[in-house]
Amino acid sequence: MTMLQTNFEKKININCKATHWNLAPELLAEASIRDGHAVLSDRGALVIETGEFTGRSPKDKFVVKDKITENTVDWNDINQPISTTHFKGLVKKMLAYAETQELYIQDVYACADARYRLNVRVIAQFPWSCQFAHNMFQNPTTEEMKHFNPEWTILCLPKFMAIPAEDGTRQHNFTIVNFAEKVVIIGGSGYTGEIKKSIFSVLNYTLPLEENVLPMHCSANVGQDGDTAIFFGLSGTGKTTLSTDPERKLIGDDEHGWAKEGVFNFEGGCYAKCINLSAEKEPEIYNAIRHGAILENIKFIEGTRTPDFDNTDITQNTRVSYPIQHIDNIMAPSKGGNPKNIFFLTCDAFGVLPPIAKLDREQAMKYFLLGYTAKVAGTEAGVVEPQMTFSSCFGAPFLPLAPAYYAKMLGEKMEEHNTNVWLVNTGWTGGAYGVGNRIKLSYTRALIQAVLKGGLAELPFRKEASFGLDIPVLCPKVPNSILDPKNSWEDKASYDETAQKLMTAFEENYTKHHAEEVAEVA
Repeated sequence: MTMLQTNFEKKININCKATHWNLAPELLAEASIRDGHAVLSDRGALVIETGEFTGRSPKDKFVVKDKITENTVDWNDINQPISTTHFKGLVKKMLAYAETQELYIQDVYACADARYRLNVRVIAQFPWSCQFAHNMFQNPTTEEMKHFNPEWTILCLPKFMAIPAEDGTRQHNFTIVNFAEKVVIIGGSGYTGEIKKSIFSVLNYTLPLEENVLPMHCSANVGQDGDTAIFFGLSGTGKTTLSTDPERKLIGDDEHGWAKEGVFNFEGGCYAKCINLSAEKEPEIYNAIRHGAILENIKFIEGTRTPDFDNTDITQNTRVSYPIQHIDNIMAPSKGGNPKNIFFLTCDAFGVLPPIAKLDREQAMKYFLLGYTAKVAGTEAGVVEPQMTFSSCFGAPFLPLAPAYYAKMLGEKMEEHNTNVWLVNTGWTGGAYGVGNRIKLSYTRALIQAVLKGGLAELPFRKEASFGLDIPVLCPKVPNSILDPKNSWEDKASYDETAQKLMTAFEENYTKHHAEEVAEVA
């Protein structure tokens, strides 16, 4: 089989003990088990541990600063620059290290819409890294593979460690994107999410500038009438859960583009959180965990090979990756029309935002730029009370351009297609975390279903007092008492105090980080 090379690969010479090209998932799983890197669960899913890192390390992500990026990338503590010299030095070291390794090579591509397809070659130290790529990206057909021409290369060597003083990194692990060479290098971390999010970062740079396509950190699905809905949200707010709906076809659960023709999935699989997963609450995800899926950092029930989804001994961020075909009700190909409804999901641990509110264009732009959610006590070391988290466009770690650039694109597309935007609180009601209760998933589903079926828009709305948001007065299958969050609190004065605290934080964050850049792109 002829393998065409990227420009990067033509400039280097990868010598190693052996290479394994485009193995089937079954063979990659066998290699992982043979090498002692994995075991099988009782339902046939591969179970791996990613080692030191069980999540992304955004402080160790860099972009090579050169003539291409110096005036286009929004340089900050997320988009950190690294020199071409340091990049070349690290590549040289990684190639020397690779000489002692067997390497696995997987050819995949991003973007379900062929007009925007991005061919990617993954060169990895571990077979399960390639199986993850096979799960999470689109896969060429047998005929396409014969003439596969990779545009980007990912070199992933989790056991290779950088020396910060020599290599320009913060510590021994790193993810570096080089737009001139069209290559990503990953070292020191086995967390598979670094692979998928590096290409998402690439698309967040190239698609807006070159194709006028808005990249989005969102899930998406399509109803029986062909109406597309998208769900923005940070990790833990319910993107995967709420978009996986037996009454609607899933386009994808995490990364999409919005082009003039409509919405399309970047990926070919799903990467779902597993914490407290159950067949009763999330049957589609639970049933997707079978042969071909990869469970990350999961413990078994003692004496069995049955995953213990409540166990957090390794991490709260337990994950499963699986091909989207493991979900029964999917769009094929993974595309939809221009969205009729957009949902901004936030887990408000302070319990002051309403379960649902309809946003006007100005409010939508503001909440999109804020990208608010909250961390709760007990989920991370040192977190003893709810902590506000702001992530621009619900995906700040993946945005090479200024957030206002993406917000402007969103606003223009909303206006062009008359798209409705809704703020949905999947967090607390009746009080903050520790006092109130988490809003029941069944209530959130009922509210979203009411929007998607058109019924909620026909019901009366009123403006709540604290945030000036339009909220429904009633909704079938949802208690009226929770629709206005203040009514659900026994201590009304405490609600007012907490709401004011959150509003002040909103204004301070917006003024500090977004007001000036919004004016520049207006």
